[in-house]
Amino acid sequence: MSEDVTLARAPFPFRQFVVKIHGRCNLSCRYCYLYEGPDQTWRDRPSAASPEVLDATASRIAEHAAQHRLSALSLVLHGGEPLLAGAERLAWFTDRVRAEVPARCTVHPVVQTNGTLLTARRVDVLAWHGIRVGLSLDGGLAAHNARRVDRAGRPSWPAAVRGARLLAERRPESYAGILSVVDPATDPIEMYESLLALRPPALDLLLPHGNWSTPPPALGPMPAKRVTTPYGDWLCAVFDRWWGAGRRETKVRLFEECIALLLGLRASTESLGLAPFDAVVVETDGSIEQIDSLKSAYDGAAHTGLDVFRDSFDDALGHPGVVARQAGADALGAECRVCPLLAVCGGGHYAHRYRAGYGFVNPSVYCVDLQRFIRHVAGRVAGAATAPQVARAGTPGTRGAPW
Repeated sequence: MSEDVTLARAPFPFRQFVVKIHGRCNLSCRYCYLYEGPDQTWRDRPSAASPEVLDATASRIAEHAAQHRLSALSLVLHGGEPLLAGAERLAWFTDRVRAEVPARCTVHPVVQTNGTLLTARRVDVLAWHGIRVGLSLDGGLAAHNARRVDRAGRPSWPAAVRGARLLAERRPESYAGILSVVDPATDPIEMYESLLALRPPALDLLLPHGNWSTPPPALGPMPAKRVTTPYGDWLCAVFDRWWGAGRRETKVRLFEECIALLLGLRASTESLGLAPFDAVVVETDGSIEQIDSLKSAYDGAAHTGLDVFRDSFDDALGHPGVVARQAGADALGAECRVCPLLAVCGGGHYAHRYRAGYGFVNPSVYCVDLQRFIRHVAGRVAGAATAPQVARAGTPGTRGAPW
């Protein structure tokens, strides 16, 4: 079991603090793992974080930054839908964190929103306080977002696309990018180009949260040995479109970090590689938890028993679940440790390894899709290395970073 893994070195400090400003959402997406999945702990928590919770959180973040001499940290204002708390509350909390951390520590704040509540005033308030805006969309067309509906079942797309265009036109410097979940049922090129039309500076393409006990939508019941790779094929098609553009139309984090890892460079992503996990969550009641994606596995998977009033983030670093996620290859099963793609794949996203009764010491449920994608990217990069266009502007060569 992953919970039995011990860390042979000092724990890696948290550098990404995900704070649940508001714990409810104005949408009712039919596939949402957070509200429709096995973990229903959100029901027992306050709808929004109180000033006392946010005060204590800011102090704990500053304490951690000082203890570990952090030069920078990422502050992710999250939910639910964080804008339900209002842009002013997000700005107040961000300013509070900046005021408390050591002077040498730079705070990089971003709000992750579905975009439906963005207005000119809210976009301006966020920009004035240096808060970048990341959008969550299923694609750049109404048809892609058909399952993203409000509580009355009405489509969210008209409001979401209005928010995206407002952000791109009014405050492009605050536009962090678009997060979108891969759906093999969509046409990959159409989906990618529709997102490009919204002018994002970056795209984060994520595999849907599934595991061996609750397989992803396109896989259905898991056979003993899977040979089809619908998610890998989709990613390869988009990669070829992105790679063949002749210029960097937008950053695609998964692609750039895969290339970096293939070239032996460092990368920072949950989806690939063996970099130590460095994110922690604060819920609306002040509970310190592991990252939300674990909630797709089973009820209570993200629970630590800690909170910002009684415990420090250093206490969370000692939690067995966090230790396992910082142990790199030592937290993987034998099958992964002998795989030639280990340094690039890293076992895939931790939540995707879960199997009831066996914990997280398994290959990713997307193992064959990741192999297909990584080998395809490796082939394209190797081909470019012997071609004159290897130095084209779109070729990444530096470490990627979250929004």
